[in-house]
This record gives sequence, structure tokens and C-alpha cells, in this order.
Amino acid sequence: MSTNEGEIRQPLTEHLDELRRRLIRSLIALGIGTALCYNFAERIYAALLSPLTANLPAESHLIFTELTEAFLTYFKMALWGGFVLASPVIFYQAWRFVSPGLYKKERKLFLFFAAWSTFGFLAGMAFAYFVAIPAVLAFFLSFGRSVVVPMPSMRESLSLVLRLLLIFGVMFELPLVLFLAGRGGILTPEFLRKWRKGAVLGAFLLAAVLTPPDAVSQLMVAFPLYALFEIGIVLCAIGARRRTATLPGSAA
Repeated sequence: MSTNEGEIRQPLTEHLDELRRRLIRSLIALGIGTALCYNFAERIYAALLSPLTANLPAESHLIFTELTEAFLTYFKMALWGGFVLASPVIFYQAWRFVSPGLYKKERKLFLFFAAWSTFGFLAGMAFAYFVAIPAVLAFFLSFGRSVVVPMPSMRESLSLVLRLLLIFGVMFELPLVLFLAGRGGILTPEFLRKWRKGAVLGAFLLAAVLTPPDAVSQLMVAFPLYALFEIGIVLCAIGARRRTATLPGSAA
């Protein structure tokens, strides 16, 4: 790890001690956040599962079939919520640990990519919560109403919602990934433009899998996914130009 001018390289034992302190502070923040979320577990759960409960028939409701299911479900949700609440502290502790070994330019890049990736992930989760998840749950609940009454498990319902939030959060990192690929010379914007038709097909196939079989729901998911690909092409071109500008012998 490189050091900045005027700083003294610390021994390995001091680095390990500092790492231990940072981890302890992060775990304390995680514990406090988890405790706070568990204190409001029912309210958070109701808000998180509102896309499901809003589509349940009048005679249906969420159930649990094991004695420990409700407790473990609330605890799992509180743990995720605690991580979200503690993430600023965790990020700050990680930043304080690695920043002394980075140059000024590297620090700016680290903060830039951290902010960009965080925004993309939150945007993906918001899209999932307000657009994709209601469509997916409405589709699943459309089966069997004339024969059986849906009684979803609270544990499995939470797992499905959290999984979809995570999937769409990661998917919205695509523009950042394509920018880094262009910056590193792995992909070129010309190559991505040649695969536009494949990207359109892939977006609609993914939308067909994740949404009910109606055109409106599929367009609501497929169009943003393809838009992410187009944004990624632009960012890949920017990354490629910056890579060319930094190559030895390139024009200043």
C-alpha cells in the first residue's frame, strides 16, 4: 500500500490493531442499527411487504407455520435494516482505514465510485419496490384464486422481496460496470453498439421472466433495463476516451 508524502509507514501490528478497532466500531454500529430496526420490526415489515398485502384477496393474510418463523423473519429483516442504517459508519471506518495509503487522486476516485455505485444501487431498489415487485407479486397471486386461497408465508415472502431488491440494485450498477470496462480497455463502445439488438432481446426476455405476461408490465421493466444499457454505452465511450488520454505518448 502506497503512502502519501509526509506520512510514516506504520508497522504491520499497528495496521492490524487499527483494522480491529475499525471492525469493532462497525459491528457496534451494526448492532445498534439492528436493535433499532427490531424495535419497529412490525412497521418495517408491513411497509416492505405492502406491495404483497395490497394485492391479497380479502380473505387472505400472511401466515407463519413454525413457532420460530416470525421471530427469525423479523430478526433477518432487522439485520438487513441495521446494515443499511450502519452503512455510513461502516463506510467511514473502511475509508479511514484505506485512505492513508491512497494518493490524493486515488482518494477522489474512490469517493466518486463509492457515491456512484451507492446511488445506482438505491435507484435499482427503488425501481424494484415501486415498479417490478408489485407486478411480480400480482402475477403470482393471480394463480389459483378460483380453487385455493393464497396464504403466503411471511418468511418466504420477505426472502422474495429482499431477493428482488438485491437483483435490481445490482442490475442498476450496469452503467458503472461498462464505464470501468471501457476505462480498462476490456470493452469498447463500438462493440456494445453492435450488440444493441441482443440487448433489446435480453431486456424483454428478462422482463418476461420477472413480470406478468402483459405488455404494459413488461414494457415498464424492459424499457428501463435497455435504457441502462444505452447509458452504459455512453459511459463506456467516456471511459475509453479517458484511457486513451492517459496512455503514454497521447496528446495532452
